[in-house]
Amino acid sequence: METPLPKTTQKRQVTAIIILLLLWEVGGAVIKYSILEERHSGSFVANLAKDLGLGLGELASRGARILSKGNKQHLQVEHKSGNLLLKEKLDREELCGDVDPCILHFQVLLKNPVQFIQGELQLQDVNDHAPEFLENEILLKISESSHTGTAFPLKIAQDLDVGSNTVQNYTISTNFHFHIFTRNRSDGRKYPELVLDKELDREEQPELRLTLTALDGGSPPKTGTSQVLIMVLDINDNAPEFARQLYEVQVPENSPVGSLVITVSARDLDAGTYGELSYSFFQSSNQVIQAFEVNTVTGDIRLKKMLDFEEIRSYRMEIEASDGGGLSGKCTVAIEVTDVNDNAPELTMSLLMNDIPENTPDTVVAIFGISDPDAGDNGKMMCYIQDHLPFLLKITVENFYTLVTEGALDRESRAKYNITITVTDMGTPRLKTEHNITVLVSDVNDNAPAFTQTSYTLSVRENNSPALHIGTVRATDRDAGANAQVTYSLLPPLDPHVPLASLVSINPDNGHLFALRSLDYEALRAFEFRVGAADRGSPALSSQALVRVLVADENDNAPFVLYPLQNASAPCTELVPRAAEAGYLVTKVVAVDGDSGQNAWLSFQLLKATEPGLFGVWAHNGEVRTARLLSERDAAKHRLVVLVKDNGEPPLSASVTLHVLLVDGFSQPYLPAPEAEAAAAAPAAPLTVYLVVALASVSSLFVFSVLVFVAVRLCRRGGAASVGRCLVPEGPFPGHLVDVSGTGTLSQSYQYEVCLTGGSGTREFKCLKPLVPNIMGEGVGTDTEDNSNFRNHFGFN
Repeated sequence: METPLPKTTQKRQVTAIIILLLLWEVGGAVIKYSILEERHSGSFVANLAKDLGLGLGELASRGARILSKGNKQHLQVEHKSGNLLLKEKLDREELCGDVDPCILHFQVLLKNPVQFIQGELQLQDVNDHAPEFLENEILLKISESSHTGTAFPLKIAQDLDVGSNTVQNYTISTNFHFHIFTRNRSDGRKYPELVLDKELDREEQPELRLTLTALDGGSPPKTGTSQVLIMVLDINDNAPEFARQLYEVQVPENSPVGSLVITVSARDLDAGTYGELSYSFFQSSNQVIQAFEVNTVTGDIRLKKMLDFEEIRSYRMEIEASDGGGLSGKCTVAIEVTDVNDNAPELTMSLLMNDIPENTPDTVVAIFGISDPDAGDNGKMMCYIQDHLPFLLKITVENFYTLVTEGALDRESRAKYNITITVTDMGTPRLKTEHNITVLVSDVNDNAPAFTQTSYTLSVRENNSPALHIGTVRATDRDAGANAQVTYSLLPPLDPHVPLASLVSINPDNGHLFALRSLDYEALRAFEFRVGAADRGSPALSSQALVRVLVADENDNAPFVLYPLQNASAPCTELVPRAAEAGYLVTKVVAVDGDSGQNAWLSFQLLKATEPGLFGVWAHNGEVRTARLLSERDAAKHRLVVLVKDNGEPPLSASVTLHVLLVDGFSQPYLPAPEAEAAAAAPAAPLTVYLVVALASVSSLFVFSVLVFVAVRLCRRGGAASVGRCLVPEGPFPGHLVDVSGTGTLSQSYQYEVCLTGGSGTREFKCLKPLVPNIMGEGVGTDTEDNSNFRNHFGFN
């Protein structure tokens, strides 16, 4: 039964902080096991979990793996039981040759956290090979003059087993002349010597045939045999002698086939055939015979095949020189194969994480081992990656490296890295191996959606159709996948009085904004709200933007005439003195338009007139003025129709009818109808009586002068106002009527009030007084003295 071989050495741990704790055990305890060779795949080696002090399921949870040098995996871990098992049948002779002991090195990798444990597996030899002689018959020539006790070395038997299972003893078949003696060589192998017990007599027995048997130390022992043919020779006085007993030479492994390795030389003092020498291998292994050849005449040793330093680093052989008389001499040749840098480094990837999350520093990307079968500087290696990459190479155990991230990665800056791991040796010339890996950075929801604008201004024309698309807001998210999918929503309104839910809606998928109902510029000119954009990551991130909607005006409101008021039953009448000059201000048409912009730009024109050419209307301010001097031939009553038109498309218009009465003076003014009087705040008076009195006073110049004087004083005190115009109620106009400077509309503070005479309490004159200081300043001037008919007091300029 196989048992682990415990061995404890000093432990050293290097700790780095990543998502989890990375624990490197460098130079820690080495776990050792031994097992017999030729065991079947799946054979039990040891309980790895128990030997590492881990729980039953801890090997699986920590992702235990067995790493071996190169790509061959001899062992495997059964996570469920924690057992270490053979992955395949192991042949010691194939893996280690004649090296004893046969040690296979491996590492145990625990991924979570990362931990390396060194391990050794010793393959114990099984006696599965019998001794074998390279030649079935060994020829031995012995002179009949040889003395008893003379030893004659014989060729050895080969046994691929090691230790006690290799050749331990030799025996010879029963005979009267020889016995066998087993001796030890310098390399530990045993070889046979044939010792002469009784002198030979060629005339009695010219040759002998014996059986040589080699036995190993197995139980039971295995054997191999070879026939020994002994030829008895006549006397040969001198045996060949080599110039040196040991020849040493170095041969580069890249030497071509046929290259001369070395030349051995021996001499024989005899003459004739006894002095003729022949060279051959003696007691050489099969490896030597396959790699080298010796010239029997010259003693040149040459290569039969290419040498491989990584396979066999040295050879040792014996060369025999035999003369024609059967005597021989021997020497030893030691050949050292020198290394040539003919092997590029090898890289074996043990763990590779192609997809790593961003924002996680010191993350393990790959674990790999490097190796180079060359020796010396040719086998020394260095490993590196490209510069300017956020990755580091850390050495863990001997020739094992870990590739980790240097700091946190940002997928939005770079989502893919192509890393080239280069391993180069230190030989001449330097050889290198490159291994390319691709690392993808997976997304983490670390970016909130960002709107393309911090605020949006949208415009929609009033009277729109419901569900009209009025604009789009757009937000982008630098993340990927679900983390970049944006959902839009309306946030609570900034102004709680704005019914946002009934005004607009937003498509949550694409940010399209829709008006839910028809908008009215005159009721709501603009409104603001906020939109939010949230991604679908976990946790979700969001941002917001401000949206301002401007309602564009349409020409949907016709002009509205404020003055003169239209009353079909009692139309207003303007009084104009016949002495008025051309350009005399008769009245001013005042109108407003509920629209804005050019839709509210009003223009005036005289549409109809009783006597064309007598009156004209100023197009921009609505002032009705005389076009020429009045004459006695002009009719007393005139009817004017003034058209008020806006500048919209299409234009809308309104018309107003004016009645003008030409009078000779202002002593008997034309008063409005009782209905107009009733609209005023003062008590009514009998108009007929006052009219008779006024007409009677025309003939009296005194009364006329007094009235003129009183009228001038009243108008100066109360401001310029029109006499005899229609009554307009006192009070401010609605606030949405905006002054557009001379277009006929009024400001918010424009008011009219009734001008009364002194303390009688009855209404003698009615004047419209605009309460605007700058207009008042323009309405009263020196023209009062030049024009006794008050031509410049009938207006607002």
